[in-house]
Amino acid sequence: MTSGDVYRWCRWLHGYLSAFAFLSLMYFSITGILLNHPEWMRSLQPVESTAQTTVDPQALAAARATPEPGEALVRAVAAKTPVLGALKSADIQGDEAFLRLEGSKGSSDVVLDLASGRAEVTLRRQRAWIMLNELHKGRDSGAPWKLFIDISAAVFLLLSAIGYVLFFSLRLRLVSSLVVTAVSLALMLGLVWLAT
Repeated sequence: MTSGDVYRWCRWLHGYLSAFAFLSLMYFSITGILLNHPEWMRSLQPVESTAQTTVDPQALAAARATPEPGEALVRAVAAKTPVLGALKSADIQGDEAFLRLEGSKGSSDVVLDLASGRAEVTLRRQRAWIMLNELHKGRDSGAPWKLFIDISAAVFLLLSAIGYVLFFSLRLRLVSSLVVTAVSLALMLGLVWLAT
């Protein structure tokens, strides 16, 4: 394989990867700016609602007998009324359970009477912009979104590496490209040093 073949293959791969990467990069750039300026969205409070339901006491007794009673209790309540998020904490004291769920779409607090089966669920649904910011961080997001973040990062790294390979096909601009790279690296290192 000649160097010309390598450059042609790199240009082809760079073009097709860019179709995915540009959209992903725009998303992470926009939400990155918003994360850097939380005061812009301080007024966007979650939308709160409360629901009450009753869970079959036999289902609750079966849930308590499992190795992970908190998860089982969440499933029992979710079968009766919507909840948001994944289980963060479960505090079971006597005949009362306090369940806290968190996710990128919002959170749920469940107060459950294990004797009668009465449950009160408080939902806090995040506004769209806040949800997008939470997804940017990847915290409390599901496995598919975490995979998307990993794939995006891998594509960005691959595109960057291919971009440097393509620098070598631009002989007239190679030196200036490498100088810009060196200056950018020095600037980033300087900012890291100032930030710590």
